[in-house]
Amino acid sequence: MTGPEPGAVLRAALVAWGLGHLLIGRRALGVGLLAAEIGAVALVWWLTTGLADTSAYLIPFLAGSAFIVAWAWQAVNAYQAAHVMRIARPPTPERSPAAAIAWLSLPLLVWGSGFWLIGAHAATPAAVVDSFVTEWSAGELGPSWPARVRTQAGIAERSLGTADDRFRDLRITVTDERDGRATAVAESIHYERRPTSFLWVFPGSELIPVRDDEVLALELRAEPVALPVIGGFGAVRWAIVGAEAASGT
Repeated sequence: MTGPEPGAVLRAALVAWGLGHLLIGRRALGVGLLAAEIGAVALVWWLTTGLADTSAYLIPFLAGSAFIVAWAWQAVNAYQAAHVMRIARPPTPERSPAAAIAWLSLPLLVWGSGFWLIGAHAATPAAVVDSFVTEWSAGELGPSWPARVRTQAGIAERSLGTADDRFRDLRITVTDERDGRATAVAESIHYERRPTSFLWVFPGSELIPVRDDEVLALELRAEPVALPVIGGFGAVRWAIVGAEAASGT
């Protein structure tokens, strides 16, 4: 009597945790793995929704990566167990069913790249400012930003003129970050060409940004983030809480 075909076991295990073990008769382990998958999915979702955009963004990212590794492990384990159960093992075909495990590289790739579309957006002051500038320069500041921030940003924008490239000569830097607070300053700049030399022998020149005027100041604050029961691992979520257009703009 031979066990189930290993390729079929592997394919079942790739569909959901434990299905491969159920096919080879390991019911308790299969049911346990299936229940563990449901719990793992819930845990990854919970961590991602709670911490993905905070300073603890690595926790949900690593949890999701570990989920995919565990997915691969249980599939390989079921496949190997199916091989052991077979009395007469046929020659391995040119395209071994074990190659199907390579399909797990797809969810790993999707998770590894797609996570950053939502992750770490509020992990640092620089990340928040970058999101703000992206929307501001595109004229898409929405209600997710405080009303005063949108108002002052509009005043500052009008001071830049109406040209399509009005944000080109604008420099924004994060300053004075301490004690859960930070300030970001938007300055209009121009470029000056200054002489330089290479190896103190060959003459050349370089463009240096020179500050003209302050356009907008942003106030940022870090808010502690806590998950129910277990806390927040010391995570914080940065946010822009205030803005002030420069006087005279």
